[in-house]
Amino acid sequence: MKKQTLFTTYFLLCLSIATTMLSPQQATAQNNQPYFAADELPNAVYWMPAPPASGSSQFMHDISQYYWGKEQRLDTARAHKAIREAQYEVADMVRQFSAAFGMEISEQTTPAIYHVLERGIHTIRLSAVKPKAKYMRTRPYVYFNEPTLVPDDEAVLRTNGSYPSGHTVRGWGMALLLCEINPDAQDALLKLGYEWGQSRVIAGYHWQSDVDAARMLAAACYARLHTSQAFLDDMAAAKKEFTRIRHTQGAETKK
Repeated sequence: MKKQTLFTTYFLLCLSIATTMLSPQQATAQNNQPYFAADELPNAVYWMPAPPASGSSQFMHDISQYYWGKEQRLDTARAHKAIREAQYEVADMVRQFSAAFGMEISEQTTPAIYHVLERGIHTIRLSAVKPKAKYMRTRPYVYFNEPTLVPDDEAVLRTNGSYPSGHTVRGWGMALLLCEINPDAQDALLKLGYEWGQSRVIAGYHWQSDVDAARMLAAACYARLHTSQAFLDDMAAAKKEFTRIRHTQGAETKK
């Protein structure tokens, strides 16, 4: 018994030392892991309907919305907005959500808020992997053999499944996460999150049904996040940081 106890103590000590010897880069990478693995998230292949079949009334709606999107491109301001919202990385997305949120969001100025967004979005995005691989739906710009608003992305996304929209999963997911931190800004945030998805239709990269499914999937994963204690702890820290910064901003405004 003594030998077993000594061995266990020695093993735990070695594990503790090894953990503390992680490089800053390794520690950061470990801390930024998704809250859940892909297999732990809601499986959209099981519960979400398949994309509309060619020739169905639902697909006719997709085609109608594709032409609606092309019409929106005539509005220069809306076209530029769709191009800006083709961003994929959290660091680029937060710059566009900051105004609606009510304060600058960045890894430097709001580290706790940025942290929960990064881990949360990296988790939510995993939910699109299975349905994309399952259906491998052809994107509208490939179907019609027409150019998009973001030509640099056309080659790489040509062989990437269209259903559901990965950009929309991220945009709607970020809106939901930020609404939880600052509920007073919910209307502006949800409007931006909604438009983020419509931008994918306007740009020519997604069918409307891709975008609609992505919003539903992001909402399902957002609910799942709340069963993770790590997420709840990170979200609590983000809310605390937001309250502190807003209080400081308010005090400075009164001076």
